[in-house]
Amino acid sequence: MGNHQHHQHDMAGMGSFFDLWSPGVLLITLLLAIVYFAITGPWHKRFADATPSTTKQRWLFVSALILFYAAEGSPIQYYGHHYLFSVHMLQQSILYFALPPLVLLAMPEWLLERIFRPKPLRVLLNGMTHPLVAALLFNSLFSFYHMPFIFDGAMANHTLMSVYHFILVATAFGMWWPIVSPLSDNKHQLAGLKKVAYIFANGVLITPACALIIFANEPLYQHYINAPVMFLWQDPFGDQRLGGIIMKLMQEAVYGSVLAYVFYNWYKREKQDDLPMEQHPVLEKS
Repeated sequence: MGNHQHHQHDMAGMGSFFDLWSPGVLLITLLLAIVYFAITGPWHKRFADATPSTTKQRWLFVSALILFYAAEGSPIQYYGHHYLFSVHMLQQSILYFALPPLVLLAMPEWLLERIFRPKPLRVLLNGMTHPLVAALLFNSLFSFYHMPFIFDGAMANHTLMSVYHFILVATAFGMWWPIVSPLSDNKHQLAGLKKVAYIFANGVLITPACALIIFANEPLYQHYINAPVMFLWQDPFGDQRLGGIIMKLMQEAVYGSVLAYVFYNWYKREKQDDLPMEQHPVLEKS
């Protein structure tokens, strides 16, 4: 790759305060917090059979908002877009693997039920969250996104990039739905071994894209080959490998913790099933 137009270590081009800490994204984050706390708090009485959100759900939602702002409004977004592929991959990992399960677990069932009550939304939801569709849709879009010609095209066009990211985040939610959806009448909620198999399948489906990035024998993305040098040790090839590794490790860590959680709940339920009838704690509807 001969055209390393590496600009010199350039402190002036490091982005303004507004570039680094997007006040617009901060405003969106705060608005989301206000709406969530109002609807699941004082306003919940306006909805039939609505209960306020639990302390756990509130903590999960706050964690999700912090991650959202970190990925979209903090220097992670700026440096990931302009300088380092590895930081861009960290941002993507947060948006697709950490954010969706937190948001879904933070939602009271009645709230999600209300959101998806309109027929067109319900139809879309049922289509996109079928386990087979959800796993293939997210993982294939994710793999396409990392093909160099698509990736560089998106990086060069802000609108295209925003649209692709929106679609990827939406399909990531679809992919997580069969694992952590709080809706009790959810047709696609998986249980026990099926859930375990589904999580493993997602881990397998995302591996080729990560492997392509980690084991490529040259830098793949023109956008980062031409990126200004931020650190003197920066090298597009090493940065690319690091990006692939970050993505794979984040995905393994999140899927691993979800598997542990699934096994724990499963074990708890099995133990309850072994109790004599009169010692049964009141079983939650699963």
